[in-house]
Amino acid sequence: MRFRKVVVGGTFDRLHLGHKALLRKAFEVGRYVYIGLTSDEMIKEKPYAEKILPYEMRLRDLLKFLEVNEYSSYRIIKISNAIGFADRLKSLDAIVVSEETYKGALIVNKAREERGLKPLEIITIELIKSGIGSKISSSLIRAGLIDPFGRPLSSGNETLRKTFKG
Repeated sequence: MRFRKVVVGGTFDRLHLGHKALLRKAFEVGRYVYIGLTSDEMIKEKPYAEKILPYEMRLRDLLKFLEVNEYSSYRIIKISNAIGFADRLKSLDAIVVSEETYKGALIVNKAREERGLKPLEIITIELIKSGIGSKISSSLIRAGLIDPFGRPLSSGNETLRKTFKG
């Protein structure tokens, strides 16, 4: 472990391989992990928002994953914006993000600097590809195109698949 305290955040809807890789990396590099879990209010603009599981169900699934993997040094905090609490916790050392959310880490660091806090070391993981060629994402799962392991669910709707490639 390279860092004392790290932060990671997300919606964690339909916990999939990408989420799990992100969380595993956070616990790999940090002794204590703060997990920002988006509130129901924050997700209204996401693709297929009406199909996103409610906060309490996402929290339950996240807790189950943490328990199964025997992670114990963490705190889950509900967040209502992209920065969450990361601009207020002085003791944070690093933030774990995916390639896709790297820009969010830069925004967090800017907010921290504006408050006189040291910027966080940014740890970036690669995106995990699905069986239809694009990254595994909760949006594709909600659309019914892949399962949480990235496997294609139907071969019939090629147009919809092409929409999500890339």
